[in-house]
Amino acid sequence: MEKVRRPAIPSRTVSLTSYGAVGDGMTLNTEAFAKAISGLSAKGGGHLVVPEGIWLTGPITLLSGVDLHLEENAIIVFSADQDLYPIINTNFEGQDMRRCLSPVNALGQKNISITGKGIIDGSGDKWREVKKQNAPPKVWKDLLKSGGVLSDKQDVWFPDEGYKAARATSGNFNKPAESLDENYIKTFLRPVLVSIRECEGVLLEGVTFQNSPAWNIHPLFSRNIIIKDINVRNPYYATNGDGIDIDACENVILQGATFDVGDDAICIKSGKDEDGRRHGIPCRNLLIDRCTVYHGHGGFVVGSEMSGGVENIKVTRNCYLGTDVGLRFKSTRGRGGVVRNIWIDDIKMKDIIANAVIFNLFYAGKAATEAKGGTAAEEPVFKADITTPEFCGIHFKDIVCNGAASAIFINGLPEKPVRDLTFTDVVISADKGIEVNAACDILFERVTVNTPGGDAPKVTGSERISFK
Repeated sequence: MEKVRRPAIPSRTVSLTSYGAVGDGMTLNTEAFAKAISGLSAKGGGHLVVPEGIWLTGPITLLSGVDLHLEENAIIVFSADQDLYPIINTNFEGQDMRRCLSPVNALGQKNISITGKGIIDGSGDKWREVKKQNAPPKVWKDLLKSGGVLSDKQDVWFPDEGYKAARATSGNFNKPAESLDENYIKTFLRPVLVSIRECEGVLLEGVTFQNSPAWNIHPLFSRNIIIKDINVRNPYYATNGDGIDIDACENVILQGATFDVGDDAICIKSGKDEDGRRHGIPCRNLLIDRCTVYHGHGGFVVGSEMSGGVENIKVTRNCYLGTDVGLRFKSTRGRGGVVRNIWIDDIKMKDIIANAVIFNLFYAGKAATEAKGGTAAEEPVFKADITTPEFCGIHFKDIVCNGAASAIFINGLPEKPVRDLTFTDVVISADKGIEVNAACDILFERVTVNTPGGDAPKVTGSERISFK
């Protein structure tokens, strides 16, 4: 892995107010942001300073050489007016599709950054669906008063009829039927808050990113990225409210970040199924250090979109408190791709709702707390081919978890078992112990799992499993 350097930003500095912007939370400042950024970039770049205030705006497009710098108590709030967000060709959940332009976006740029101590708010509550089972009673009551429509079972709130129609055709994922008019279902085509595509030399530092329409931060097909000391937060009931999805990127450092979100917190991806294999861009060379996750479907996650491959990752000194899963690896038949060479070291976990560590190769688009289904031993065996995902060469060391429903659950594919895993110096207190299905060449060395019944490891359809 080559050394990742901070982007080169010239010292030139201008204030957003120089372009007529007003930080009163009422004035729309889209034009001021656009003029300031294009003017700086045309001169070779510089720092656009956003002073204290509430700055209402439409989409902000970052250009080469520009640093968007938010001073303390500066809050950028994106308008919920959908007319400001055109539908574009993009990539979401690993597939090429049409979605709304992201509030913060960059395509094919070099040396860009977002820095400072301010807040970027995506007004995501105007875009997202909400499941009744996930929402606090007051939130649900307020949603019913605000308008929108309910599902036929009265258990999901949708912002409008178009969203409901799109959801009815998309299953557990987010690709609606192509026959639906995209303007009618525009709310369903909600964007990620920050979209960085095909860029090189990116820095996100110090800023709080919150309330995203879908995922919070999505670097895609990009390289040489530093993400440091940021805060990412969404309501815990935020559908698809991921923290960060590092997708088919190379040379990335994520350090000192804090997450409190409604879906996976730190997620590694590389495309989905045929589209992912066609792009064929792996996610590789990542350092993830000193991150804290307070809530999320997973603390550190790989997949389920990993068709382009994931390799060469080190995760160290992370803490997860109250997440659904601690360390989560997921995929399913049809993905293809290889996940390998991952080192996970010095992880502290507490009060994990489901699994401290899980490999689930039968993922079906649901959170671990909602997922139901059989194990590899109960599934038919298929012939392995290019569409069969593979997980191998993944190493866990110095892992401590105080409280989980399940300690370690490995559920591989019988046609291509999970292989070459090591667990060294691991201590977990959980309701259930270790279960291994369809795996081979796994070493448990100095692993202690404390359960109420003193469960012995359960191993089926596996071979060369060693406990020392």
